[in-house]
Amino acid sequence: MKRTVFPTPVSKTVLSKTTLLAALALIASVGMLSTPARASDDLCNVAKADWKTKEALSEKLTAEGWDVRKIKTEDGCFEVYAIDAAGKKVEAYFNPATFEAVKIKKED
Repeated sequence: MKRTVFPTPVSKTVLSKTTLLAALALIASVGMLSTPARASDDLCNVAKADWKTKEALSEKLTAEGWDVRKIKTEDGCFEVYAIDAAGKKVEAYFNPATFEAVKIKKED
């Protein structure tokens, strides 16, 4: 008598794990190709010797009507938290040598 061999069905857990691993591999490869945007992307690459002071930036912004709350260094830029002349909350990045605004995020 000839014995018929039927293929064993793939269990749902094995299939689910395989699908999950494939999805994670895809997400990881896409994530490696893209890099997060930074405020300083080649705009704040200034030698420390050429930097102006945080106090000078604060004075400049205050003269423009800003209420400066905090200034710190982030990715080679000065990061400023303030209220602008229009009364909006602002997070802004400035080149430390020129005080040129690199990126400004305002409250809507």
